[in-house]
Parts: sequence; structure tokens; C-alpha cells
Amino acid sequence: MSALIAILCCLVLLTWRAVLIGVFHAVYRRGCDWVNSEVIVRPAPRLLFAVFKQYTGFKFEGDYSLTDQLPEQYLVISNHQSLLDIVAHMNYYNGTRLRFVAKEELGHNVPLVSPMLKSGKHCLVKRTGSPTQAMKAVDKFAEHVVKNNLIPVIFPEGSRSKDGELKSFHAAGFRRFLNAAPMPVAVCALDGAWKISSLTRLAKNLKNETYRVKLLKIYDAPKTKEDQVKILEEGKALIQAQLDEWRLADKQK
Repeated sequence: MSALIAILCCLVLLTWRAVLIGVFHAVYRRGCDWVNSEVIVRPAPRLLFAVFKQYTGFKFEGDYSLTDQLPEQYLVISNHQSLLDIVAHMNYYNGTRLRFVAKEELGHNVPLVSPMLKSGKHCLVKRTGSPTQAMKAVDKFAEHVVKNNLIPVIFPEGSRSKDGELKSFHAAGFRRFLNAAPMPVAVCALDGAWKISSLTRLAKNLKNETYRVKLLKIYDAPKTKEDQVKILEEGKALIQAQLDEWRLADKQK
């Protein structure tokens, strides 16, 4: 029952926001930018996790031990378990500056999410079709990020891990972005989202679970292809080690 109450409360919190941004996106794009920032990105992540905690004991647990060392602008790479990863990263970092590389399908007919991604000028990349078009989208995104002092987020796995296990990292988009916009790289691990990645799992696993996020390491802007590859390989190893540590600790409780 508590999980149902939490889900209903979240639906209420999100539905009116989805309607509002949908209307503004259709008739007044400048106003849509304000709604996106001040009505959704700033308050919604905090409110969602507050509702989950109140009714089910579900906790957002952010480790901020390294965040004060972050530079003014940087690229975040992270593992990927659920659409809620976007919410978690917004709650952990400065949400109004975050911009995500996401699959193009999310830009169409998804209430709240689609107008948010479009109005915020996130990078929407087709998963099928010409690789050249995808790389051009990344180039345009990099230019937008630099011009507006934004914080880009890339999920190198490319798609969500349905069982929480780390998948292979793909280098193409990561390297293309850094070639166009060299900047420091922040490696971040998260865990817990895969357990609530569908309505069925949400109802079953929401109670007393934890959604963890931790910044693991900050790399200087890579200067060569070898530096880029090294960061991606080491970043994946760091994320895997953190996932192992969290899960071992849970088993020992």
C-alpha cells in the first residue's frame, strides 16, 4: 500500500508539470525554457525522492566527498540503469546545467520527458541510421555545451542495464565529444535504479531500497586518443569496483 501511495503522489507531482511544459512547448518556447528549469529540473528530483523516502523508506544516497573538487565545466560519464538516472544526476549535480546524450526516441511522445529534453537542447541521437548523422549531432551538442557553459552527461553503455550489471562501454560518442570540446572528465557510479526500472519492479522493490550515486574520480582533459581510451577503460573499472563494494556491503548487513 505504501508503494502505491508513493507512486500516486509522484504521478500527481509530475502530471501537472507534464501538462504545463507540454502547453508551453507547443505555444511559447521561451516560457518553456523557464518551466523546464524552474518548475521541473530544480524542484522535481528533490520532491520525487522525498516522496519515496516518506512513504516507502526508499533513499537517495549521494556521496559528495569529491564534488567540491569539480572544475567549472566537465563531462560526466556514468553507468546507466533506468530513466530515473537522469533524475538522480540532476539531484546530485547542478541540475539546471546538466545536458544528456539520449536516444532520439525519448524526444517524441513521452510526457514530461520529451518537451524537457527538447526545450533544454539535450543531444538526441538515433540508435539506427547513419553514424555520420549521429556524430554531427554530437558535434552540434558539443558546440552548444561550450557556448552555454553546460555540463554534459554521457552513458557509454549506450542503453540501460536491466539487471544492474555493467555492460560494455562504447568509445565513439565519448571521443567525438571530447575532440570537439576538450574538458575534464568526471567518472560517476550509480546503483539501485534497475530495481525500479518498470512499474512492476517499482511496486515490488521500492520499499526500503537505496539509490546510490558517487563521484569516483576527476580526470584532467585528455590531450590524445590514448588519454581518452585510458579514461574510458579506467572509468569502467572504477565503476565496477564501486558497484561490487556497494553490493558486498548490502550482503553483509
